[in-house]
Amino acid sequence: MILTKINRLFSSGTALCFALFFSQFSFSQSKIDSLLGKHDPQKFAASVAGKANKLEDKLVTKSMNVLYKLQRNEEKLYTKMLAGIDSLIVKSRLFEVKGKYNELKSNLKNPTILSKAKQYIPRLDSLNTSLKFLSANGVGDKLKDALTKTSSLQDKFQQAEEIKQFIRERKEQLKQQLEKLGLLKQLNKINKLVYYYAAQINEYKEILNDPKKIEKKVLELLSKTKLFKEFMRKNSMLASLFRIPNPDDPTDQTSLVGLQTRTQVTNLIQQQVESGGPNAQQQFKQNLQAGQSQLNELKNKLLKTGSGNGDSEMPDFKPNSQKTKPFLKRLEYGANIQSQKASNFFPTTSDIGLSIGYKLNDKSIIGIGASYKMGLGRGWNNIRLSHEGVGMRTFADIKLKGSFWFSGGYEHNYKSAFRNFDQLRERNAWQQSGLVGISKVVSLKTKLFKKTSIKLLWDFLSYGQIPRTQPMVFRVGYNF
Repeated sequence: MILTKINRLFSSGTALCFALFFSQFSFSQSKIDSLLGKHDPQKFAASVAGKANKLEDKLVTKSMNVLYKLQRNEEKLYTKMLAGIDSLIVKSRLFEVKGKYNELKSNLKNPTILSKAKQYIPRLDSLNTSLKFLSANGVGDKLKDALTKTSSLQDKFQQAEEIKQFIRERKEQLKQQLEKLGLLKQLNKINKLVYYYAAQINEYKEILNDPKKIEKKVLELLSKTKLFKEFMRKNSMLASLFRIPNPDDPTDQTSLVGLQTRTQVTNLIQQQVESGGPNAQQQFKQNLQAGQSQLNELKNKLLKTGSGNGDSEMPDFKPNSQKTKPFLKRLEYGANIQSQKASNFFPTTSDIGLSIGYKLNDKSIIGIGASYKMGLGRGWNNIRLSHEGVGMRTFADIKLKGSFWFSGGYEHNYKSAFRNFDQLRERNAWQQSGLVGISKVVSLKTKLFKKTSIKLLWDFLSYGQIPRTQPMVFRVGYNF
């Protein structure tokens, strides 16, 4: 009888424990669901997984192309360096080089990575930890796939770092050998490949810092909760690299015992300065200023190379910062307007043009455009809107100095009034324009018209047109 009562009590206690456990779990999940509101964790996970998958594909493709080009260039260099040596030695060296590159290529296709040390990428760490947090609280079934994608992307970034280190070492070895043979100029192609590969990897990292709307919102909402902050402190990659102490946790405070505090370091410096005599403090300030000046010079040199993250080498050529950017980010959109007063042949008109430019580099832009000529009548007493023409344009802008640019272009304009598009098929009504001139970019404080350009162009083909048009063209444009 007594045993039966004990069993009943035990069973009821176990049931109570399970009930409390599941109620706590459901409360945690419902709390997170209410926190995220309309932002579905499934969409968040799918967005992160899609971005990670695209970046991984780009990383692998870029790395494979760079390794292929470097291997081909190195084989050509070895052939030149060893032209006068026994062919067996040449074949042996080339076989050795080929084996090293093939090993790196095979590692790129391998999802695992041998190196235990991983570089820290802040945005990727935040995305990965937020996925772990949501997964730990039972939110969404697509989180595991997203976690796999972000972990794989982290490995690919690490492999890219190892490839950069490898090709730097190969470049130094080739440099030493080429210097002895007087063939140092042959290293220029490899120098450019190495530099632009490092710059491209940095560009991929920047894509992570440009989150989609749902990614940005979910991270903002999670970062406001104490539960996520605590999870981030214990489970992020940064926490695994450096244990971040919690001031409210006594166990973390004990781990700081024995470490020097800021006050102790300040007191130690003060003691050393006082023991150095009356001129010690002045000497200390001078040395400190000199050290800061040298650091600023080094920082400026790094920024001039187009990368301030410290892992890019100083190039021996002038780099093109546009080369590593995606196609869409190299496009520049513009709009411009020009007006002409009424004449015997034409009413008062305004040309409204739209253009798309492609940045070849920081100082050269080429593009195409189209224009529409709107008639405004003969004057204030005769205002009448009409279709007075259309045009197709090509242009090129080359930076001269400061905010001044050389501008040129070729245009094909239909300068007759028309009522329907069938009239535009008349080829004889189209006129050619060849434009050259100067433009100046004026930076305004407003975001919309930040890059306002004023152009003064000479139409050197206007003298042969019938009826003759104005040779000088004045345009105001806006680029965005």
